[in-house]
Amino acid sequence: MFTGTVLAMVGLVAITFFSRKQSAATERYSENSPTARLGTARKHQESRTNMPNNGETHNTTPTRFVEAGGTRFAYRRFGTPLGVPLVLVQHFRGNLDNFDPGVTDRLAEGREVILFDNAGVGATTGEAKTTIAEMAADAASFIDALGLAQVDMFGFSMGGQVAQQIAVDRPGLIRKLVLVGTGPRGGEGMASLTDYTIELFTREYDPQELMWLPIFFGESEEAQASGAAFLARVNERIDRDAPVGPKAAAAHLAAAGEWGAPGSDISYLKQITQPALVVNGSNDVVIPTINSYVLQQELPNARLLLFPDSNHGSQFQFPEVFVREVNDFLND
Repeated sequence: MFTGTVLAMVGLVAITFFSRKQSAATERYSENSPTARLGTARKHQESRTNMPNNGETHNTTPTRFVEAGGTRFAYRRFGTPLGVPLVLVQHFRGNLDNFDPGVTDRLAEGREVILFDNAGVGATTGEAKTTIAEMAADAASFIDALGLAQVDMFGFSMGGQVAQQIAVDRPGLIRKLVLVGTGPRGGEGMASLTDYTIELFTREYDPQELMWLPIFFGESEEAQASGAAFLARVNERIDRDAPVGPKAAAAHLAAAGEWGAPGSDISYLKQITQPALVVNGSNDVVIPTINSYVLQQELPNARLLLFPDSNHGSQFQFPEVFVREVNDFLND
């Protein structure tokens, strides 16, 4: 999916993602700049009513830990403890703080939501793995350590690849799958990034978190405003997770490269018989949208949801609609 020197550059840039510190230079931006919109969004947060029954929310639930196979996993668990829990599997270079409360708090109104750092990521100990299969084994061991016999799983980007692998290796563990902004093994355009996307990842921004606006969101003014609101939401929590270091980034880059290698056999998708909801933006610049079509066509029991004027992080751009669709799917 991502290979060579470009990946090293992307990994270095990613170290500064979601910094909570704003540069003094941002004061020079106009009212209509991305930085100004971000500041406005932080002052005017959309309300998220009907908070989970246990009183904890995305931003207030404590970070907990559980041991599995010598690894101490960091996780956050909140919501309504009814039915099958929903486990979220994060994207490349993402930690607990990169999950969107605009999505997770809404999901937690009707179910229990579990966020976690995989091995070697954030506050979780152990070594980050260099293949998706190993990452999937670590994630499954975390779920086992929580004593859960079955879960629903929501995997975003690389997390969607991990979710696919778990569904193959441990089919009884997953009831339903939500696969967002992801693709199959050897998917189209997954062996390397385009020159355009490389430039987005390696460009200097002020603050650096503005990088996510052209990567996760559509190009229209409305889409970019949604991006500013998203950045504000993910920076709300006071106690922060440990950053994802370069060692974990390098390991996961290798995993992405192995998964995206051209010519990979996708017959494994026929083994994933769980109901699946495949979601993407109309123009995903990281994992091309065509791969979502492939997943829907090759998975035996999948439906496809595409959002307009959107990109790799369509669920962040349309959190209300996304959650409604996911709830309908999981509750069906």
